Amino acid sequence: MPGQAEPTRDEPLGLSSDRSSGWLRRLAPLVRARQGRFAAALVASGLGVLAAIAIPAVVGRAVDQALPTPTNPAPASTIGPFVVLVLALGALRALCGFVARDGLARVAFGIEYDLRALLYQHLSRQSFSFYDRVQTGQLVSRANADVRSVQMYLAYAPALLVTTASFAVAIVLMMRVHIGLTVLAVAPLPGVYLLGVRLRKELFPLSWVVQAHLAEIASVVDENVTGTRVVKAFAAESRQIALLERAALRLRWASLRQFDTRARFGPLMENLPRLGLALVLLYGGVLAIDGRVSIGDLVAFSSYVVMLQAPFRSLGFLFMLSQRAAASAQRIYEVLDTEPEIVDPPDAVDLRQPRGDVELRQVHFAYPGRDVPVLRGVDLHLAPGETVALVGRTGAGKSSVARLLTRFYDVDAGAVLVDGRDVRSLTLASLRSAVGVVVDEPFLFSDTLFANIAYGRPDASFDDVRRAAAAAGAADFITSLPEGYDTVVGERGYTLSGGQRQRVAIARTLLVDPAVLVLDDATSAVDAHREEEIHEALRTLMAGRTTLVIAHRLSTIALADRVVLLAGGRAVADGTHHELLGTEPRYAEVLSSLPDGRSPVAP
Repeated sequence: MPGQAEPTRDEPLGLSSDRSSGWLRRLAPLVRARQGRFAAALVASGLGVLAAIAIPAVVGRAVDQALPTPTNPAPASTIGPFVVLVLALGALRALCGFVARDGLARVAFGIEYDLRALLYQHLSRQSFSFYDRVQTGQLVSRANADVRSVQMYLAYAPALLVTTASFAVAIVLMMRVHIGLTVLAVAPLPGVYLLGVRLRKELFPLSWVVQAHLAEIASVVDENVTGTRVVKAFAAESRQIALLERAALRLRWASLRQFDTRARFGPLMENLPRLGLALVLLYGGVLAIDGRVSIGDLVAFSSYVVMLQAPFRSLGFLFMLSQRAAASAQRIYEVLDTEPEIVDPPDAVDLRQPRGDVELRQVHFAYPGRDVPVLRGVDLHLAPGETVALVGRTGAGKSSVARLLTRFYDVDAGAVLVDGRDVRSLTLASLRSAVGVVVDEPFLFSDTLFANIAYGRPDASFDDVRRAAAAAGAADFITSLPEGYDTVVGERGYTLSGGQRQRVAIARTLLVDPAVLVLDDATSAVDAHREEEIHEALRTLMAGRTTLVIAHRLSTIALADRVVLLAGGRAVADGTHHELLGTEPRYAEVLSSLPDGRSPVAP
């Protein structure tokens, strides 16, 4: 019923899994969940159409009653009952129109909600390889513009289709008046149908191109807003504006082609039925003069012809909505039908009470779409509580080891094990809860510092958050802010310095208290004094915790119990810093290339 709230669901409804069916059939589960409201809206729309069809018949009777004829020389003195009936039918039509529009709008917006939720839920499960090849703006466009196109079609099309279905009822009533007049009225309609088929064929590819160019513009805007600091740093505003202008011109071209197509076909589709009306008035006038039809019948018949024109006037709009929605739905399904590559296997088990034993056995790995492998048979073992630094030139595969350990990607051959279990046999949630990662480019949400630190443990107390911040060396600068832990950082945390962002990211990981800690150059943006403070805190916190240090700076090697050198996709040396410095020339070469390679390393 109107005004009734949709039931709240924890999980969005799913689509039909039959990918070979049409785009509307795949939406059937979402419609069935609202079938009561949808049916009520269609019934109300049908009743409204019947009321509209009944009005010309009543008016025709009223005209015949009011005008004298040879068979009725003394017409009724009043048409009051007919006026009351027309008013009642008008009120019924208005009420049915409200129920129909309200119901269809609620169904359409409910399905829009489900599609957005499905898209976001699906995107949250996608693997990193998916985001490596898909632009953010493309995804934003599909979650916004494409979903809205589907919603608009669902909101308007059913009512328009019901109105079109009234065509059959009107034809029956017209034939009861005069068959010849009916034939004249519908004679132009096959031409309208053929024009509609031609319009549909031309609109579908254009609708796809328009949506694609909208996504392209969204991608350009997203990259410019996200990378505005880079754009301004290189004074590249004019180039980026030109890039957006070219994308906008392509969209304008496609949009104009789309509207040009509608402009060519629309007037013909709208005006062909009016040719039928002209023929009806000409021939009907002759019939009325000859007394073969009454004036009232001719008035009613003319009204039916006008009613027949209404669906055809909106036919072009309906075809445009249909083709745009079909193109948009295909783009949405393209995302939803992309299966995540990294998923929990059916027999996955939780990693309970992890000890932190980490091992790589003959690991081979190449990033999707790249022929050259990053890792070629890497063997590595970290005992529980041990701290190991990975060292190597840029591109040696140090960060790749961390990504395989958290199962952001899967190995091509070999195995990564935690506590003796292949990570592919563990649930992703338990694995990633046991392995905490602090990357060299920390990402903060546009939220309070408290919420950013407590992101992994939303139920953490203030004292827990404060202790984690203190351990990461972030407490001092946070308490110096006017609003302290309630300070809202800007998008991506850019209102903070690079060192401050990294300290918050370290605190966020430490609060989760993972059994395995991965520091991917986590102190790269911290000055030497602050870095030493963080290192002292980390030394205490790493006691009893397995830690993998991805070393891009010489100073971070001091945190490790031993060092593993990666070269040529393999672990070519393993030992303490001083052992490797004295026995492995390649290690000394790598150290000399590090930013602080001339600095002494603590024993």
